[in-house]
Order: sequence, then structure tokens, then C-alpha cells
Amino acid sequence: MTKIFKSSNLFFLSIFCCFIISCPQQSHSSNGGGSNNDFNNYYRQEMRNFVHDISSYAKGLKNGFLIIPQNGQELLTGNGEEDGNPVLDYINAIDGMGREDLFYGYDNDDIITPSEERDYMITFLDIAKNNGIKILVTDYCWTQSKVDNSYLWNNNKSYISFAADHRELDNIPVYPVDPYNVSSDNINSLSNAKNFLYLINPDTYFIDKNTFINAIDSTNYDILIIDLFYNNLQLSSADLTQLKTKANGGTRLVIAYMSIGEAEDYRYYWNSGWESNPPDWLAEENNDWPGNYKVRYWYKGWQDIIFGNDSSYLKKIVDTGFDGVYLDIIDAFEYFEN
Repeated sequence: MTKIFKSSNLFFLSIFCCFIISCPQQSHSSNGGGSNNDFNNYYRQEMRNFVHDISSYAKGLKNGFLIIPQNGQELLTGNGEEDGNPVLDYINAIDGMGREDLFYGYDNDDIITPSEERDYMITFLDIAKNNGIKILVTDYCWTQSKVDNSYLWNNNKSYISFAADHRELDNIPVYPVDPYNVSSDNINSLSNAKNFLYLINPDTYFIDKNTFINAIDSTNYDILIIDLFYNNLQLSSADLTQLKTKANGGTRLVIAYMSIGEAEDYRYYWNSGWESNPPDWLAEENNDWPGNYKVRYWYKGWQDIIFGNDSSYLKKIVDTGFDGVYLDIIDAFEYFEN
């Protein structure tokens, strides 16, 4: 999973909770195989519902707003299996789908992904593709021959891709010099995009917000996936207007990263009082990413932070002028299943 990498000054929240939760009536039909009474599918269906409701809200605010979940491909079918029936409510709610580590980075960065894992992911990605969903792949590699392979292999599958040379997604790779399949075309939809830049930790390499904005503004990527914030400073509508034109004059899409499966203690919404008195939706800290906490994403308290009101994270993203949102930690259902 991709997370913004920040350090945390908070102590570990000792709130691990072993609980049994009853499964209420689902708010949307799954339109696919599998039963909503199944224990595991409860958490999967709740994530589908969450994405569906995010999509409805955002598209109601801005016509054509793009919804792109990353990973969690098992949500595409009702039983979570490669041969399952597509879940049409979920598929119809999204416009694209992101997948990390498809060809490189699954076990280690700059290492080819095992064929068994690759083929498993491709089976699901092709279900999405065959239902009109654009696939965005992020591979993690830096050896030039592997970067070339990543772009070629993804292109052969009709996926668009980004070869990230840093797992932290904090820089603009120096290779290739120009984006793969670079063009000066106007990009008004995901369907005609040929490449993208994924850069969500800019304060590592860029000394201030203006330096960061000017650096990515001078590129020719068709899509930019960036954070709403530079450090703790929110981007402005003027920043977004600037970024929507490529250096060669073509227009492009700018997509906001947003985690919906974990809370982050460096976000504007974080309350320091949660350390001693956590809300009921807040679960354990992610040991792999300090400062990131698992959330019971089906709880209204967490969902109200993400969408549905004027102070919500998603409303800020829409109002700033982004063309869509890139939803991370979609696979949070795995944590609760286990």
C-alpha cells in the first residue's frame, strides 16, 4: 500500500480491540456473487458502500469528477475470487483503478513481481478494464532496463503506468527524460491519458510549495496524482489552474490523493486528544507507517471526516479544483478480516 511517509510524535495508541460486530442490512445491493451474510464479505461490502457513497457525493458536487481506488482488487467480484461475478454497483461508481507493484516491487523494489502474483492481479484488472475502467499501474523500480520493461509491459496490456524510483513517491524520476508516450494532446478524460506522475511527498525534495508547483508544472505528464497539501499548507485554486496545463501546452488532469482506510496524525482533522480518548472508529497504529492508524471505515464518525459535509476532506478537494480523487487503503478490509 502507498502511504504518505511522515514521522509521528504520538505514542502508540493501545486501543487494540477484539470485537465481534453484527452485520446490519447493507445499504447497496452487491449485484454479484457471494453473500453479504458472509463474515469476510461484510467488511468488503462496507468498503464498496463507502466508495459508492464517496462517488455519489463527489459527482453530485462536480459533474465528471473522477473516482480512482487503489489496490483492493478483490472488491471487483462478489465472492472476491477471479472467477466471481462483477459487482456492478461498485464498478459503476468508479472511473479508474490503481494497482501497485504489478510488474516490479511486490516483494522488493527493483525486483520483478512473481508471475503468480502478477497474473492474479491482472485477472482482476482485466475485469475492470473490460467494464470500461481505466487502469493505472505504479511499479517500483529504477534500473533503466526494468523501467523500460515496466512501461512496455503495461502498455501492452493497455494500462497506463508510472515507474517510481522511490517508494516514498517524493520525486520526479530523471529517467525517462520525457514521460512514456508523451504528447501535447489535451487530456479531458482518463480514456485518452497515456501516462501519469504520482508524487505525494513533495517536501522531501522541494524546499517550498512554489518550488514544488513550478517543478511539476514544467512536466508533460497527462495526469498528476498529488496531495491536497504541501506539508501542512493546502494548495490553492490558483495552483490547480496552473498545473492543469502541461509544459507543451496541452491540458491535463490533476487528481488528489486521499487515504480512506487509515487516519493520519499529520492531517488537519487530527485531534491530539485522541491519544488518550480515541473515537470509537479509531483502531491500531500501522507499525509499518508510523502516524497512520487503522479505522473502522464503516463508522459514521470517520465517514463524516471524509465526505458529505462542507468541512469534509473531499469537499476541500473538490472546492480546490481537482479533477478527481485517488483513494488509498481500499484494502483495509483485509485487516479486519484477519
